[in-house]
Amino acid sequence: MGSKRKAAGQGNGANRVVYSEFGHHENADATERPIAELPPNQQNLRVQASRKGRKGKTVTVISGFQAKPETLADILKKLKTQCGAGGTIEENEILIQGDHAQKLVQLLVQMGYKAKVSGGKG
Repeated sequence: MGSKRKAAGQGNGANRVVYSEFGHHENADATERPIAELPPNQQNLRVQASRKGRKGKTVTVISGFQAKPETLADILKKLKTQCGAGGTIEENEILIQGDHAQKLVQLLVQMGYKAKVSGGKG
């Protein structure tokens, strides 16, 4: 009687977060894990041609990167251009369409990385 209440969603508390499992969405930088970027000569990369789970299509996978996403994107662009093939980045691995293992090892070594061919055609 006589007390006036504001409807939900109005007033100062409209954007108040009651519960958030992984931190507040406006402060995403606080929950992002820092990635230690090592110089190329300290990274050991594995280059492997793989066909598993790709409907018989061969893809060359380069794993072992310890670099920021921006750096991986630059490397991916250079490698795709040199191989004349498409490619993508998945979970800190670079995937290049086709079997280009030997060529990619040579290119990565020229860029200053330690790279080896790993395994066979899996």
